Amino acid sequence: MKRTLSGPEASDALNDTGWCYLLESLRTSVPAGSLAEGIELATRAVAACGEHADGHLQADVRRGLVLLTLRSPDRAAVTTRDVDLAHRISAAVRAAGSRTEPGGGPEAPRTVQLLELAIDALDPAALRPFWKAVLGYADEAGASGPAAPLVDPLGQGPAIWFQQMDRARPQRNRLHLDICVPHDEAPRRIEAALAAGGRLLSATRAPAFWVLADAEGNEACVTTWQGRD
Repeated sequence: MKRTLSGPEASDALNDTGWCYLLESLRTSVPAGSLAEGIELATRAVAACGEHADGHLQADVRRGLVLLTLRSPDRAAVTTRDVDLAHRISAAVRAAGSRTEPGGGPEAPRTVQLLELAIDALDPAALRPFWKAVLGYADEAGASGPAAPLVDPLGQGPAIWFQQMDRARPQRNRLHLDICVPHDEAPRRIEAALAAGGRLLSATRAPAFWVLADAEGNEACVTTWQGRD
């Protein structure tokens, strides 16, 4: 029987598979020499998952790269089945002479990541229906409540979640990006952002997230799975 895994359990179970745990999902990339080769590798990944492919696997095939995501269909979580499928996919890709890796190859500009949009709200229940309608989004699997996350049913856009405010903050932005990266990538990403003119506003919740801002005060959070369990 499949079991939901905590963040440390999911991360540790991946070992050297080339997969990363990013907030309730497993993600990796596979270098491909051409679009046709990418489709072939994605087909191998689907075959490795067997009957569980439609429920657990998402594949995004680009020229030179295949992006793969695993998560359980009935909840926003990673289970033992997802980890098992990750190992199967990695083995199938190796058999084809390629590899699963978080960076997509030695010349890739970055590792795999997960982008979310956070909306600060005094009344999330009042705002949520608007964003659900205007974006054509849907409820996240297994989530409920007036502030539950919204997701793109086609998997193209970032997830949206609502952060409860205790008072109005008209002097600062009310929308910010959450960039979830592999835990060992976070220091490099933060260093690069600071070197590019950014400021570190808070590290009190690190390593769950660091709050940064650009030169005009627009905020973004670099987040990891760590510090949440």
